[in-house]
Amino acid sequence: MQTLLLGPDDVAEHADLPAVIDAVESAFAADARGDTIMPAKSYIDLPQYNGDFRSMPAYVNAGEWDAAAIKWVNVHPDNPTDHDLPTVLGTLIYSDPETAFPLAVMDGTVLTRLRTGAAAAVATDYLAIEGARSLGLVGAGTQAYTQLAAIATVRDIEEVVVADRDEAKQQAFVERFGDRFDVRPGTIEDAAACDVLSTITPVESPIVERAWLGERTHVNAIGADAAGKHEHDDQTLLDAKLVIDDYEQCTHSGEINVPWGEGVLTDDDLHGELGSIVAGDLAGREPDDGITLFDSTGLAIQDVAAAHVTYEHANGDGDGTPFSLVGTDST
Repeated sequence: MQTLLLGPDDVAEHADLPAVIDAVESAFAADARGDTIMPAKSYIDLPQYNGDFRSMPAYVNAGEWDAAAIKWVNVHPDNPTDHDLPTVLGTLIYSDPETAFPLAVMDGTVLTRLRTGAAAAVATDYLAIEGARSLGLVGAGTQAYTQLAAIATVRDIEEVVVADRDEAKQQAFVERFGDRFDVRPGTIEDAAACDVLSTITPVESPIVERAWLGERTHVNAIGADAAGKHEHDDQTLLDAKLVIDDYEQCTHSGEINVPWGEGVLTDDDLHGELGSIVAGDLAGREPDDGITLFDSTGLAIQDVAAAHVTYEHANGDGDGTPFSLVGTDST
């Protein structure tokens, strides 16, 4: 038996976004049913390199399929300037849960980008108004591209407003999508007034004011993925129907982590986890709802779901590079 090596181009080609969204939705539902195993994300902090490693293992039984994987990923902010490397580099090992054979080793960086967008799409589908037509983006980096592509699969997005301090990034985004959407650069206030808002920044002091949001805006809070990060006004979190991806991760390192630590937010302020909504155990958007907010920290079950789609498509098409990774002699 051989393991399939899938580089970033292979992942981008075979991680069909609508299929990834469906698989991530199934993973959320499986988690709510108790059909997943997902140990807490573990960290190796490396202050001497201004970075860290994170290990994210999980098993998902989605009913029609089951799979296991572990992602080894980092955050090294100095990489772009000091080493001409991305801030985040991920590697994922995808295994057969029955035999433990490593079916694939694949790029985890593209995979992470896609599964993050897919999670926002799932949340948007359950929490945004049905007639949502406008999308605001705060941050014009790589994830903004995936947010638009993913969210546009669950809502008929027509107008897009992108805000970023870097005007060149704004303009590049406008040029990339200008032929498909009415897309324009704008301020954070402009973006926040849209039907759906995705924020994708690493800030540690809120930059989106409560007063700027539309009366029924759905917010995907993507940027906070470590303790101390905080994009949104505390009043927004208090006023919104507040949905999280995972209790332990969000209270530790999600959008809610700072006000949670200060006692501004408590369990009473949480509507619940997205998985419970997907599974039908908890209501999503209801007619009288105003602002909704999804706190997305990124879960290992999402990586498993995205890796499942990627492997099955690549293997079915005969793509990737087979190689001998582990010995299989049982004697």
